[in-house]
Parts: sequence; structure tokens; C-alpha cells
Amino acid sequence: MQESIMELLRSSSHISGGNSAYVEDLYEQYILDPNSVAEDWRTYFEKLPRVEGVVSQDTPHSPIVEHFELLGKSKLRPAAAPVEGVSTEYERKQVRVVNLIAAYRNRGHQKANLDPLGLWQRQPPVDLDTHFHQLSAADLDTTFQTSNLYTGKSEATLKEIIETLEATYCGNVGVEFAHIDSAEEQQWLQNRMESVRSNPQYGDEVKRHVLERLSAAEGLEKYLGSRYPGTKRFGLEGAESLIPMLDELIQRSGSYGVQEVVIGMAHRGRLNVLINTLGKSPKELFDEFDGKAKYVGSADVKYHQGLSSNVMTSGGEVHLAMAFNPSHLEIVSPVVEGSVRARQDRRGDANQVLPVVAHGDAAFAGQGVVMETFQMSQTRGYKTGGTVHIVINNQVGFTTSNVEDSRSTEYCTDVAKVIQAPIFHVNGDDPEAVLFATQVALDFRQEFKKDVVLDLVCYRRRGHNEADEPSGTQPMMYEKIRNQTTTRDLYAETLVNEGVISAEQDKQLTDGYRDALDNGRHVAKSLVLEPNTGMFVDWNPYVGHDWTAFADTRVDASTIKDLAARLHTIPEGFPLQRQVSKIVEDRKKMAAGALPINWGFAETMAYATLLEEGHPVRLTGQDVGRGTFSHRHAVLHNQKETASYVPLQNLSENQPTFTIHDSLLSEEAVLAFEYGYSTTTPNALIIWEAQFGDFANGAQVVIDQFITSGEHKWQRLCGLTLLLPHGYEGQGPEHSSARLERFLQMSAEHNIQVCVPSTPAQVYHMLRRQIIRPLRKPLIVMSPKSLLRHKQAVSTMDELAEGSFKTVIGEVDEVDNNAVKRVVLCSGKVYYDLYNKRQEEGISDIAVVRIEQLYPFPSDDLQQELEKYPNLEELVWCQDEPQNQGAWYSSQHHMRRVLQAVKPVAELNYAGREASASPAAGYMALHLAQQEQLIKDALALG
Repeated sequence: MQESIMELLRSSSHISGGNSAYVEDLYEQYILDPNSVAEDWRTYFEKLPRVEGVVSQDTPHSPIVEHFELLGKSKLRPAAAPVEGVSTEYERKQVRVVNLIAAYRNRGHQKANLDPLGLWQRQPPVDLDTHFHQLSAADLDTTFQTSNLYTGKSEATLKEIIETLEATYCGNVGVEFAHIDSAEEQQWLQNRMESVRSNPQYGDEVKRHVLERLSAAEGLEKYLGSRYPGTKRFGLEGAESLIPMLDELIQRSGSYGVQEVVIGMAHRGRLNVLINTLGKSPKELFDEFDGKAKYVGSADVKYHQGLSSNVMTSGGEVHLAMAFNPSHLEIVSPVVEGSVRARQDRRGDANQVLPVVAHGDAAFAGQGVVMETFQMSQTRGYKTGGTVHIVINNQVGFTTSNVEDSRSTEYCTDVAKVIQAPIFHVNGDDPEAVLFATQVALDFRQEFKKDVVLDLVCYRRRGHNEADEPSGTQPMMYEKIRNQTTTRDLYAETLVNEGVISAEQDKQLTDGYRDALDNGRHVAKSLVLEPNTGMFVDWNPYVGHDWTAFADTRVDASTIKDLAARLHTIPEGFPLQRQVSKIVEDRKKMAAGALPINWGFAETMAYATLLEEGHPVRLTGQDVGRGTFSHRHAVLHNQKETASYVPLQNLSENQPTFTIHDSLLSEEAVLAFEYGYSTTTPNALIIWEAQFGDFANGAQVVIDQFITSGEHKWQRLCGLTLLLPHGYEGQGPEHSSARLERFLQMSAEHNIQVCVPSTPAQVYHMLRRQIIRPLRKPLIVMSPKSLLRHKQAVSTMDELAEGSFKTVIGEVDEVDNNAVKRVVLCSGKVYYDLYNKRQEEGISDIAVVRIEQLYPFPSDDLQQELEKYPNLEELVWCQDEPQNQGAWYSSQHHMRRVLQAVKPVAELNYAGREASASPAAGYMALHLAQQEQLIKDALALG
């Protein structure tokens, strides 16, 4: 392995040739003692990639007894080694030493000095005691082989071994990695920590920079506290090490070639990060405190705001984006992941975009969306190459919580073990330990493309917010905090004692920062004042359009037929399941005009034509490949082997991407992910389909706080489409309603579109309109279930080729307009029930009109339809849903306004189910009786 590393070094152009021997010597020194080489070389060697399946940093080759080499290197987490088979007392003790080393690696974090307040009461694990391993003080000076312990030599006394283990695993950094199955990942972590005893020697320039960042973090909070006393800001006091941590993450990721860093975080410390990391103008922040800020829409409180900027790193310019998010704690996590995945897809390189999410300790342990997000992290449709999670661990939860009430686990970070993420616990009052943990965590993420967790153990100096008095519920903790020297002052004192800075230079740091704030200057280091705008997502083409903006959604019939032919040409030797094969054959007939066009064909052709026109399409949900009701079959499965074929990905050689993934069984995190994706990809059709429409209940936070209000709070445009199966067919309360009423209740200021298409042509043009029209508004679709195969819910090729999306569909039969006194308005499936009953009863003086877009309400189009009936006396709204649900309550004022303009003396009445606490009946007989009655009521049949 040593030779392969040297080959890697020689292949690097800047150290090849005459420099190679020098670099090889440096590397040998680094292997023996990483602190013996200059910091920039240490950083370079730390970031070397793995070679031939082994880590690049390894113990120097030395003669190690074969038995202990096998035990130490092949089994990184040995169980208690069998002592019986070892012949001498010395060999038995050697095995016990190996077990002691393993115990420190596995459980040393439980002895580490992690709490800055010193309040933790933890008993050291018994297996870290030498007596547990039947070793005594008499053995301390005995020399043992170090196995794979990184000491720089093959043998050491037991005392030296214990000192190495204590320094590495029980200092101010405690790392959990025993839960990781990969021996390679474990050994990588061991080598990185043991090589420098988890305490690398940093140069004076690095130390001064860390102090400057701590001074900025503390300086902003003190400034705001004196200028705006008692005003909520959710300050960072007690966790100031977050600012140098983020600084190191950004700078080090830039050296890896990362181009974008997307950050998500809740309230605590957010203003500090915006000012000191992203470079928000202090003057803008002060204007927000003073009530002078200019705002658009409804706006949001300052500690929910996002920002984007560019900073310079050693690897070049890096774009930073802080995601907007509400008070719903961890919900921003999957939003960040979606935004990152979109940026990675756009760049075609997952290595160029890094997600960083800061969490609160109680939220990380308590919020279910955290688990959902972790479960997404390695799946095909949602992985982002690993996220750096930072837990700002206040140790007190949220307001008055005690740890025993906040979680059932030892650490707030234990949930991360489900995906075998390494967890770095670090004492926030040791900035150099924070720096080291940050570097190792990021390097691990870059090396293994997995999530990592940084648990920044700190405290909260001011309580939940600046108006809160925490000693009322946490008297002992806050007695300690009142006397606690700040992190910045502790570190400044250390550097003064080391001679790194003088007391005068320390004072200049704090005075200089305050002066910059007084003058409104940017205080973020490395901020690029004239950023490369090519790194931004350009939303300008989609700004300023009215919802009535025209979209020509027509496509020549010949083009549709050509695309259909390509879609339905299945590769040779790819056997399909019998029913699927029939669906493909039927679609061929539809393209040829031999069969009417059904829903599955029309929807598929909408995607195909958009792809042909250069628009990417992304479709996710719990059963989207097949479709919950087996209508889509966009992913075809080979019946003879494990293989699949996606026709929409094989239209042409250079087509845009068609992404389709069956999601994990999640609504909240997956929908939040797709929201994040859509806010970063304006030119693509992004769709999330619920397995049943009411499953969107599980994602209500995303709908309320992002999809329906994001534009007006944060000016974040979003073109996300939600397909929510909705229809009353006797399937009970949990599989009938997509809760149409909730979306209509949240509709205002043209924030979303709510559509209920009733024909295949309508869904075809609706989906095409969503991306062809320059408007970007979320589209909520009450998509059908029974209509997917309804014999009357069909369309023609001409309707696809020459039609458009109709917000209102008028009467389709020949009726005497003068004879019509009653018009029934409806949406969705109930139209076919009304139509068939009217035909059955021979009714000719009642017209049925469909409203296909319930919001924005198509008043002009509806008025045009109603004006056809000069003798109109009664307008009836008919719906399947109970009276307190569906569209009635939220839309009747729109209908009444139109009716007033057309026929002021006419009445508006309701026909539908009675108000109900439950969405639908659970018994088929009751459902049918209710359905029959509402149809009779609508058609005045008594």
C-alpha cells in the first residue's frame, strides 16, 4: 500500500519530478507523526483519496506478531478475545491490551470532556478501567505491541498506550463510530484521530483567524443586545463556535472543488450566520429591527429569512445559499436536500454541491422528519452525497425542557446511527477541538459520500429568546452560566498566554468589529462583492407574469404519433407481464386512432412532448412507476430477470432527463424535498404524486408553510405539481378525499392553482401548460381514480393536438338554451354521474357545466357559459364531498358573484352530502345511498 500512495504522490503534477523525493520524505514524517509536518502539508495528506480499497493514511509498516495483526487489523471491533488458546501470561495480557484499545475506540466518547458547563454527571464506562481487563498498575511499564493503534511505533508501554487512548478518545472530542459496519470507514476514522491524538497543532495564523471569527460571533450578539435590549433575536451566545465551524466547512469544501453550499437552520444563531457567514448587510438587519425595512408581500420575521452570496476560498468562488424556513424546526432539512439535488443534477456533478443543516438538540431527537430525511439520504431518488449535520446542542432542549423529557436516548444525535453516520461530539468551548472535528467530518463526507453529524455541545446564555427568563425553570444551569466566561474570552486568554496575540491586538479585534457594525460595513470574511452571477439560478424569465398568461399547448398530431411509436417500441427480448403488454398494445391503437385515448396515454404524451421540447421532467411518489391504480406503467419490468426499462428515458439520444422514482413511504420529507428541488429548477416539470390524496395530510406542514405561502413570505417562486387522487367511490374515509377544501381555504392572491380535470385531454394540456406558460405557481391537481378507466372519460387525438386546457367546460349535449332554467355546476367524477342520470331520466331543461379550475376561480369563463341561458332561475353547485368539505364553502362567493352579474334574481343552491366530521362513509351501501340522493337533489328529482 505504501508504494501505491507514493505513486499517487508522484502523479500529482505540482510535486512530481525533482520534488518527489522531498515529498516522499515529508509523507514518511507525516505517517510517523502528522504534527511534525507543516499544516498545509498535513491538510494535503489528510485529503488524499483511498488507493485500491484501503485508506491512504495507514500505520507505518512494522513487524507485528501475526496473531495480533489479525486481531487488530481485520477485526476492528473484536469481542473479548479468547485467552485460553494463548500460551503465556504475557500473551494473555497482550490480548487484554487489544481489548482495552477496542473499548476506548467504542466507548471513549462516554468519558470525554464534552460539557462546557461541567454539569454532566456520567460514570466512566467500566471497560475503560484497566482492572476490567485484568491489567494492573504493575503492567503500566510493560511494553506491548500496539496492534493497529496509531502511535507511530510498533511497541509501547501500557502507560503510553493508555495516554494515547485517553488523549484521542476522551478529550474535548468524543467520536461515535462503533455502530458503523464498514471496517474501512472505522479504520479511516481511527487513523485520523489517533495520528494526532485528536489534537492537531495549528499554526498561529489559523488560531488568529479562529479568534477573529469568534470575536465576530460574540460581537454581533453584544451589539444587538445593547442596541435592541429585550428584542427577540434567538442569539448565538453560548454557541459562538458555530461561526468558525461554518467558516471551516465552507473554506475546506471549496478546496475540494465544491461550487455551492446550501445551508438550512432554525432560529438560534440564524441572524449571526446571515451577517458573519453569508455577508448580509448589517444596515439591512438594523433596518429590520427598526421597522424601516422594505418588504414585498406579507414578508416574514427576520430570523426566518434566507440569503445567497458568494465567498472566495482557496479552491475558487463558492456560492452560499441559506434556505428560508418557518418555525417548524426540522422541516427545512429535506427542503435543503431537494435544493441540493437539483443543483447537483443541473451541474451533472454531485461533488460540487454540499448540504449543511444546523439543528437544535431537542428537535433533532424529537422531530420525525429527521428520521425520514436520514432514510432518504442513500436512496437513488434523493441522495446528495452526504450531508453535514450540525447540532447546536444547548443541553436544555427548547424552553423549559429537561433532557429526561426530551428524549429516550443517551445523546440527542442517536437517531443518526440508523444510517451509520459517524457522530462527532465536541466541546464548544474548545475552538480548536471544534476545528479538528469539523475538518475530519467534512473529509469523511468527501471520502465516503455519507452523512456526518457534528454535535456542538454548548449552552444557551439568554434562554429560549431574549425576553425569556430561564432561571425560573433551570436555576442550577443558569447559576453556572452567569459565571461562565465566554468561549471567545477563554480562547483569547489562551492565545495571549501562548504569545500568539497580545492583549492590545485582542482589544483591536473587538473594537474593529464594533466599528464595522457602527458604519454598516459587511463583516463576513472572504465575501465576494461582485459575485459570479453564472452560479445563480436565473428566475427572471418567470417573474411578473399574470396567471392568465397564454400558453400554446398544442402539438401536431404527427409529432404525438411519432413519439408514441418510440415510446411503445419495447426492446427485443424484454418480456412484459401480460396485463402490461396489453396496455402497451392498446396505447399503440390509441395513437393510430383505433381506440379512444385514455388517461394513461394522455398523461404519458404530456411528458413525452415536454421532453421533446427540451424540458426535464421529474416524477416521484410512493408508487409512481406503475401508478397506484396501475394506469401509468412508466417503468416496465422484465419478467425473466431483474431489469427495468423506462420508455420516456429513451425517446432520443440527447433528450432532457426524465427522472422517475418510487419514493420511500414518506409524505412530509419527500414533498419537502420536491419543493426544494422545484424552487431551484424553474425549467422542469416537477411532480409529486400521493398514493392516495389524503396521504398529503402527512405533509401538511410543507403545504401550509412552503407551497401555499412561500412566494408571499419569501418571494420564492415554485412550479411544483401535486397529483392527489381524489374521488368518492365507496372506499371509506381514508381513501376518498384529498381534502380539496384545505387547498381552497389557503388560496389567495393567486398563490396556487387548484384543478380538477375530468378528461384525458384536460390533463394533457394542464400538465403542458404548467411548464410552457412562463408563470411558476404550484399546481394542485385533484386527480381521478375511477376516471382512469371510465369508458366516457376519453379524448380524441384532435383534442390533444388542437385543444387547450379549459378552465370551464360547458354543456356538451344539444340542449335548448332558452328552456334551461337550472344549471348544475360541478367538478370531477360527479359530472359523469349527473350526465348519466340526466340521460336516463330524459331531462332536457337542465344544463351541466364543469369547473375544471377552482382556483384562481374562472369567473369570466363561467360568466360566458351562464350567459347562454337567458331564462336561468337557479344555479346549483353539486359535489360528492360533505357540505363542510369540498369546494362549496370556499368557492360559493365566487359563484354568487358571477351569478349576480348574469342573473341577479337567480338563486344559488347546494346539492351534496350533509356536513360530516368524517370525509366519507365507510360502508358501500351508505355511500351509494348518499350518492343517489345528491344526484337526485342536483337534478330536482325529489
